[in-house]
Amino acid sequence: VLQSSNSLKASYEDWLLTYGLSVSPFHLRWQTALFNRQFYSWGRWKPKFLYLWYHIGMVFGIAAMFGSVILLGKTLLQTLAQMLTEAPKAQNDRMLQVVVSVPSSGLSLRANVPVFLLCFVLLSCPHQQVPGVNLPISQLTYFFSAILISGVIHEVGHGVAAIREQVRFNGFGIFIFIVYPGAFVDLFTTHLQLISPVQQLRIFCAGVWHNFVLGVASFMVLFLLPAILFPFYYTGVGALVTEVSEDSPANGPRGLFVGDLVTNLQDCPVYNVEDWNSCLGDISEKSQVGYCVSAATLQQLSFPARVYRRLDGTVECCSNNSLTDICFSYSNKLDSNLYACLPARKVIEASKVCRTNMDCHKDFVPSFCVTPSLENQTRLIRVKHPPHIDMLYVGHPMHLQYTVSLSSFVPRQNFLSIDLPVVIETFCKYLISLSGALAVINAVPCFALDGQWILNSFLEATLSSLIVEKHNRELVGFLILLAGSALLAANVALGLWMVTAR
Repeated sequence: VLQSSNSLKASYEDWLLTYGLSVSPFHLRWQTALFNRQFYSWGRWKPKFLYLWYHIGMVFGIAAMFGSVILLGKTLLQTLAQMLTEAPKAQNDRMLQVVVSVPSSGLSLRANVPVFLLCFVLLSCPHQQVPGVNLPISQLTYFFSAILISGVIHEVGHGVAAIREQVRFNGFGIFIFIVYPGAFVDLFTTHLQLISPVQQLRIFCAGVWHNFVLGVASFMVLFLLPAILFPFYYTGVGALVTEVSEDSPANGPRGLFVGDLVTNLQDCPVYNVEDWNSCLGDISEKSQVGYCVSAATLQQLSFPARVYRRLDGTVECCSNNSLTDICFSYSNKLDSNLYACLPARKVIEASKVCRTNMDCHKDFVPSFCVTPSLENQTRLIRVKHPPHIDMLYVGHPMHLQYTVSLSSFVPRQNFLSIDLPVVIETFCKYLISLSGALAVINAVPCFALDGQWILNSFLEATLSSLIVEKHNRELVGFLILLAGSALLAANVALGLWMVTAR
């Protein structure tokens, strides 16, 4: 039985080796030489151009190494300041934010040891859904696809640059660590050690450089998307509803439907998704607007009701359990605290928005500015989506923002998909974030990241004449790497604490 088991194990290992597979706990790796010819073709294409391309990448990589240290230091100070603040502010203004574990692909210098590390820092953009914090399951495909593409582009940079510098290329591979995909290239270590430090820098900086270029290219596609899709979609006319969650307050017979075009929120015009988000933000921050109602209409619509205060101090005057009536407050010359329970739609339709009674004086008709008396943070929002009847939403503005998905692109023809522009937009945003994250993190002078090799080669290229002894230069590099690793670890630890503690 033992002999049979050993034979089976040997056959299994031979099978894995034949197909370039490597299996270990939480880690699956596949390496192949199938793409070697393609890599060599790329590496020998226009040598002068590639030299200039990767020389620029080298300068960028060195600058990114110093810049990443400054950025991590600033982020650490921001995190510490936020921890010491009793009422911390939102983290949207931070350039770096710890939100999720992301595998960073690295340069494999040995045939059997791909360099990878779980990085916990993600470059986040304002007004963007951030993976790990508010990432819906429907966007996992974008997330993991962007990780894989960013990793592959990173490694293509290393591989092509290595071939350009006459370093033997053994193979390319991809891996899955737990659930996160990544990529690596296998280079001949002896050749790497024989070339000059500047040549090494061009190879080691290539991955960071390619990630930066990918992020810029994705940003350009995102920026130029209205022009790219102009023959098929038009913009600037409103925000097109693409999805309404089942649990959304906007879901219902008088709510929003897929294909509706939102043009106004209260008196705030909506021409695109950015306007939608901006209007909701303003509505959330400012006090509730009122509506001009004539004295005669107010007397006709109102009916006697008991007035009482809620726990938060606001006033309620509708006790008829109606879903259409809302308590409104207003003032006249004699009393500044008057309340009336009124049918919301009759009050709001064909009414002008106002802040005070002075806004309602017109044609000498006595009018009052009546304001919905709602709980704190709750708003009555009038949503225009012609030709349908206006939707009246009562609740927190952010609930409306989180449960309704919209697009700035309106199809010119009915057969065109309303989801295609959203797919392209979302994927570009993930590529910008994740490719940027790989560029920033891999540039950090930290053990096992590209920054380690960039730093070592940089010190060899610049300090050889100042520090003659090689072991002294290695000691300087080791101390810098130790400090960079500690800085990254401190950001990870404190950032994760902030994420889990809030």
